[in-house]
Amino acid sequence: MLEAGTRPVVARTRPSSLADSPLRGYAGNKVMSIKQNVQKVLEELPDCVQLVAAAKTRTPEEILEAVNAGVHIVGQNYVQEAERAYEVVGSRAKWHFIGHLQRNKVKKAVRIFDMIETVDSYEIAREIDKRCQEIGKVMPVLIEVNIGKEPQKSGVLPENTEQLLKDISALPNIKIMGLMTMGPLSENPEDSRPYFVAMKKLFERVKELSLPNVDMRYLSMGMTNSYKIAPEEGANIVRIGTRIFGERKYP
Repeated sequence: MLEAGTRPVVARTRPSSLADSPLRGYAGNKVMSIKQNVQKVLEELPDCVQLVAAAKTRTPEEILEAVNAGVHIVGQNYVQEAERAYEVVGSRAKWHFIGHLQRNKVKKAVRIFDMIETVDSYEIAREIDKRCQEIGKVMPVLIEVNIGKEPQKSGVLPENTEQLLKDISALPNIKIMGLMTMGPLSENPEDSRPYFVAMKKLFERVKELSLPNVDMRYLSMGMTNSYKIAPEEGANIVRIGTRIFGERKYP
């Protein structure tokens, strides 16, 4: 575990106002705030499913509002964004890295994040292990699987997953805790179901191997358009952004 004093030292100042942010989402014709969106999603999810608020491009104040509404895990795609948000939110929430992690960002990432969900190569795992050893930390990770075999996406191919787990399991400062996938995007949530079924089968097959230093506890899959279907097929972590924060606004 992370030793005292290894997290970034930050001034955890609260925003001047914690009132609900401007209107974000919709339920029928009713406009809803971040707080209302979080509460609605939590009502919809089974108790055994953990919610990760996918906070890519969101402001620290928006993230804090979600945390105050009941979000316990914040997901970040970029280390730099996570640093800014951590200055405001701090340890009020757990932090999961859910983007593509570059080697030159690992040193900072291991100090901020409580889990890295997107390990897809031995090279990045070895760098995580190295940086965690320097600060006396064992990093929980998920192995990202490219279940749709999409060439434009990150993730280990399903047929190579078992070997990657065997290789990474030998690293002492990493603890493999399960699998994660994006899956092909589609407007129809049902299109995701076959990929979720395939991920669950892969998860169970790997679990039966009983590899050392591998605790197959989490299956992270399902986002805004598919978070209701994913738990039906075995997900116990879902990553939801737009449904909580509204559509992203890019500069």
